[in-house]
Amino acid sequence: MSLMKSTWLSALILISVQVFSQQAPLKHEFSLQQCIDYAEKNNAFVKNSLIDIKLQEQQNREITAQAYPQINGNFNAQYNPNVTVQTFPNFIAAATYGVLESEGVKNGSGDPIKSPSDFGFIEAAFGSKYTASAGVTLSQILFDGQVFVGLQARKTAIDYRAESSELTKEQIRTNISKIYYQLAVSNVQIQLIDANIGRADKLLNDSRELYKNGFAESLDVDRASVQLTNFQAQKQTTLNNISNGYLDLKVLMGMPVHDTLILTDSVTAESIQKEALTDGTYKYEDRPEYRVLSLSQKLQGYNVRRYKLARIPTASLNAGYSKLSQGNYFDFFTQSPWFASSYVGVTVNVPIFGGFLKEANIKQAQLELEQTNNNIEYLKLQIDQDVDSSINSFNSAVTNLNNQKKNVDLASRVYDLTKKKYESGLASTTDISNAQADLTTAQTSYVISLYNAVLAKIDYLKATGKL
Repeated sequence: MSLMKSTWLSALILISVQVFSQQAPLKHEFSLQQCIDYAEKNNAFVKNSLIDIKLQEQQNREITAQAYPQINGNFNAQYNPNVTVQTFPNFIAAATYGVLESEGVKNGSGDPIKSPSDFGFIEAAFGSKYTASAGVTLSQILFDGQVFVGLQARKTAIDYRAESSELTKEQIRTNISKIYYQLAVSNVQIQLIDANIGRADKLLNDSRELYKNGFAESLDVDRASVQLTNFQAQKQTTLNNISNGYLDLKVLMGMPVHDTLILTDSVTAESIQKEALTDGTYKYEDRPEYRVLSLSQKLQGYNVRRYKLARIPTASLNAGYSKLSQGNYFDFFTQSPWFASSYVGVTVNVPIFGGFLKEANIKQAQLELEQTNNNIEYLKLQIDQDVDSSINSFNSAVTNLNNQKKNVDLASRVYDLTKKKYESGLASTTDISNAQADLTTAQTSYVISLYNAVLAKIDYLKATGKL
């Protein structure tokens, strides 16, 4: 008995460990491309766009099904408590009298029999208490222009869904790239803030020593302390923003927020400079939104054809086979005979007048196609603008980045020189505070210019369809 309890306990522990391992947060060390790959498998919008492709496949099957034979079976059993009674002229008596007159038959008085002027009516119940029927019908489209156009448009519809999915993926790639590099730039910002904290901490310690030796005032110590506190608060705010940025990135990727994500790619001014732009050549077809619009244009062309073909006749083959049994007792499967019937025919429907509905549908489809043509021309202009604008923005961002990097180097040298003068008693705390403020401003501008350069590069790749 104790052995059985021990076995159950071991199994329970094993199950608990498995459940815990499934729910335990995971650790991911991802490059930008790995983040994108992860998102393309787990992002809800991407997954839904892939489901749209499968939905279109099933819709295509619906269209294909219309071209296949349609076969249906039926069975009907009916009980008639009161068989319908019908009233009709007494043709039996009329026929009988006609025979008697033609044969010259005489009545009991010896006179020839003559037909009465009114034979009256007969009331009779036609039918039986029970009826049953079973049969099968078949119909096959021989010609229907709308169905044939639908068959031709199937591949284009799948391509349209696939390109729409690719457009969704590009939007996800763009957003992930921007957040990823924003976090990478934030790491540079943290490094600069840490350097400022180190300088401020050293300045505070030096100010305290100078104050102890009578070479500085308590105000100098207080200023240095305030400066250090400000840098520490700035770091905390930046870390909080970075944490929120990681949450945004995880949600965009479809990653559980409790998983640990470590970014392996870094961004520097040198790495951006090495990523030179191409020669500026591009094709409209490289943009997924252009491909989506082009396929939409093709589908709307099919739509126009579909409505035009709705004006011509359609033809279908129809056939059926059935058996019928009747009787006053429910014995269809034992004694009542079954009588067969069948038919084969062709049905041709010729549209004559439908209240101008078809003409309205054709005109509407043509106008929608015209709108899509206009949208394509506008998109071409927009792509041209995006490419030229992104090149200008990138070149400007790189120039600004170089200038801001020089400013940081210059402000850092000014601070170091001012610090040495302060330690030698040749500069005041105001001078060193101003130097630190200039350095902080230059660093902030550098971080902003670094991120702007990254964004400009992403925008260029998106504009040329190479992201």
